[in-house]
Amino acid sequence: MRVMLFVPCLVQDVLPEIAEACVRVLHAAGAAPEIPSGQTCCGQLLFKLGHVRKVIPLVRRVMDLFARADAVVCPSGSCTRMIRNYPDLFPNDPGLAAEARSLAARTYEFSQFLVDIREVLDFDAHLAATAVYHDSCQVGRALGVTTQPRLLLSRVRGLTLVEPARADACCGFGGPFSLRFPGVSEALVRDKAASILETGATTVISAEPSCLLNIGGYLQKNATPLTTLHIAQVLATGLTRGTR
Repeated sequence: MRVMLFVPCLVQDVLPEIAEACVRVLHAAGAAPEIPSGQTCCGQLLFKLGHVRKVIPLVRRVMDLFARADAVVCPSGSCTRMIRNYPDLFPNDPGLAAEARSLAARTYEFSQFLVDIREVLDFDAHLAATAVYHDSCQVGRALGVTTQPRLLLSRVRGLTLVEPARADACCGFGGPFSLRFPGVSEALVRDKAASILETGATTVISAEPSCLLNIGGYLQKNATPLTTLHIAQVLATGLTRGTR
């Protein structure tokens, strides 16, 4: 199986350690990932702002770069969802729509790929912590991926998972939503942070990089820093740096 890793803009520019962890975990799962050079944004931000025409060149670039992949793995539910929406962008071009459908069908969120495709749950990971798993809107609601990350985390030695009152409550980021409606966004992340703190957790884990930045930033700003980790980083704790 030819596996390629799609690296979201936020991961590439702000949280590259997530991509590094993904590579190590995918290798351990027997799926040596390729990372195509020249990757660009999936187009999600422009799309959500209504600039559909400006999205097309970005979409075509992604389609070309990943055309030969048997599976495209992405450590972000929002980017995964965007790629799966590509077919809708070509209503008048059957050829491109077919290419987009093919790519959409081969694109997986990181934890979904490990559990459903590779069927690997245990990476001998160790993390001595009490943690909350945050179901992001895109991973949980949009993609329906809720069981897979919890199965993976249940195999992590030393980790105690606790559920907040509403594990699936939005953190308020939502891409451009937080920029266009900062007051509402602030209220959502405040409520999210309060529900996390009520559990007594020391760590927040998620499969969505943007949520980790938003929640972690709010907690730090309010002098209540908790460790924030992408699920790939947790799973990689049992792997040596030299794992290939």
